[in-house]
Amino acid sequence: MRGEPAPGLGDEAEHVAAYLRYYRATVIGRSRSLPTRALRETVVPSDWTPLELLHHLAFMERRWFTWGFLGEPVPDPWGDSQGSPDAAWRVPAETSLDDVVALLTTQATRTERLLAVTPLDTVAATGGRFDSDPPDLRWICFHVLQEYARHAGHLDVAVELAGGQTGE
Repeated sequence: MRGEPAPGLGDEAEHVAAYLRYYRATVIGRSRSLPTRALRETVVPSDWTPLELLHHLAFMERRWFTWGFLGEPVPDPWGDSQGSPDAAWRVPAETSLDDVVALLTTQATRTERLLAVTPLDTVAATGGRFDSDPPDLRWICFHVLQEYARHAGHLDVAVELAGGQTGE
């Protein structure tokens, strides 16, 4: 059984990185516990599917760390929601679970490198997601952690309703 990260991992950034790994592994594992058909079926009133939620998380992490903190241009930062932060999540029919996991894994590698070398009190760049008054990396980390925690809980419910893996 996989549990949450243990205390004593080192500095604050190491704890953040460990919890991000934990949440990524949780949502990927939950998604992989479903048959392919169930990944694209909604079981919740808000109409998202497990694959759409995982896809959203990959884009969300990229928006906050690469486009947001680093200020780097990224193609289609709102790619999980058709160019708008308020649109419904959609995944193209040709996109597989492995494709989405690869997108998430690629971003995870960038995030891990960033957290390993950047003090958490460093202020985000302007010109990407932020035009003025950018937050520091610590705030971005906590925002991304709460996104993962909230959506991991959402996914737990959807996976349970679809007959997938439950529990730790």
